Amino acid sequence: MDWQAPALIRALDQWLEEDIGRGDLTAIALRGRMGAAHWIAKQPGRFCGGPLVKRLFQRLDPGVSVRLLVEEGAAVSSDARLLELEGAAEALVAGERTALNLAMRLSGIATATAELVAQLQGTGVRLADTRKTTPGLRLLEKYAVRCGGGINHRMGLDDAAMLKENHIAWAGGITAAITAVREQAPWPTAVIVEAETEAQALEAVQAGANGVLLDEFSPEQLKLLVPRLRQLARDRQPGGAVVLEASGIQPSDLRAYAATGIDLISTSAPVTRSRWLDLSMRFD
Repeated sequence: MDWQAPALIRALDQWLEEDIGRGDLTAIALRGRMGAAHWIAKQPGRFCGGPLVKRLFQRLDPGVSVRLLVEEGAAVSSDARLLELEGAAEALVAGERTALNLAMRLSGIATATAELVAQLQGTGVRLADTRKTTPGLRLLEKYAVRCGGGINHRMGLDDAAMLKENHIAWAGGITAAITAVREQAPWPTAVIVEAETEAQALEAVQAGANGVLLDEFSPEQLKLLVPRLRQLARDRQPGGAVVLEASGIQPSDLRAYAATGIDLISTSAPVTRSRWLDLSMRFD
């Protein structure tokens, strides 16, 4: 994660402006005074967002010192001390709410991701995120998934060509859609097809898809289908491989799906269903 990226700096400035507006009306009471504070976790989980917090406070005042006490994605216990701050009191107060809001959101995602990843431990199957993210926060929310041990799927529509139900219907079928993309997209472009039936999955591999997203199949169906898809990929091109991904899965069923021979499980749950991790800033 590039914490110096211009887009991120612009976003930080916008988020600070949202809260500070025309100026913190309490700042006059603190002007010229120095302060020190620390953050604690009020519940166990995974902490995420320390470097972001550091960058945010330094946008307010480059003189603010932020000392991170735990690594990104580290498991923390209740009452764990997470970071320490020193600097102008008015800057510490002005940045407190925005910094906590961001870190609590990201830590909640990292915590939820880690809980799901733990269920897949030892299976060789990876947990991937989706494009179901909060507008304006995608980069950070996907970063939080990585902090929790997951991996990122597409960052956007320009990363890979994923052909879904609407594409297939409007393009005239899976083969026609793949052919059209292959003819126009840059040659390294990966093509992924979302399949809702066995016939669609088989057609996608036969037409040369790099990956197939198997949506809402049961574990029993996948145990039979996955070997056929892999063999079809090898038959089509010696040494050929296809990435097989399952989606539309309840978090409680991860182990059953991991035993079917798939490569990935993609889910939006860490982003869409997670709760914020409760953190607090205490002044020394």
